[in-house]
Amino acid sequence: MTIKPTTGSDLVMQGKFCFSAQPEGGVEITDTYGLRIEVPQDFPRRLPRVTELDNKIPRTGNYHVNKDDATLCLGSPLRLLWKVSKQPTLSGFAADCLVPYLYAISHKLKFGGPLPFSELAHDTPGELQDYVDLFSLKGPDQAQRALSLLGMKKRRANKEPCPCDCGKRVGKCRFNRTIREFRKLANRPWFRTRY
Repeated sequence: MTIKPTTGSDLVMQGKFCFSAQPEGGVEITDTYGLRIEVPQDFPRRLPRVTELDNKIPRTGNYHVNKDDATLCLGSPLRLLWKVSKQPTLSGFAADCLVPYLYAISHKLKFGGPLPFSELAHDTPGELQDYVDLFSLKGPDQAQRALSLLGMKKRRANKEPCPCDCGKRVGKCRFNRTIREFRKLANRPWFRTRY
């Protein structure tokens, strides 16, 4: 991949992206994709946008390509921020977010059938279901309330009823630790946008 000239403040890399991966219990796949990766100036607080250039990936929902701008849907935004926070480098983004997506797509193109990893529903229902898992809650309504709390100032959020439905305020519940961890990933306006 090479760095492309750009008039904006983002770093743009474009070219052939080669990978080889074999998840535990899976088949090894080696493949190459023509990609454009736009890395925002405030990475890792904002995530890169990835576009596949050669139309190797079908532009349908079954392959998780966003129909509005043809960027790749690598996962729910908060899950991706959480993954990148563990290794906040472009290499970490590629290894933990991009390669698993490309592996799944290559597997589907080669063998057919569903994607080899669990697949989220599209748009808000899929995001909320993923946030249920991320927050270790029981349902989408609880996840939505947790997102709402993440968009509030800490002092105000701590006085609200806990989304885990324990009957306590957030400030008195152990779920407060979860909220504190996710607050590190993005600012309040970002969470308000997700909410």
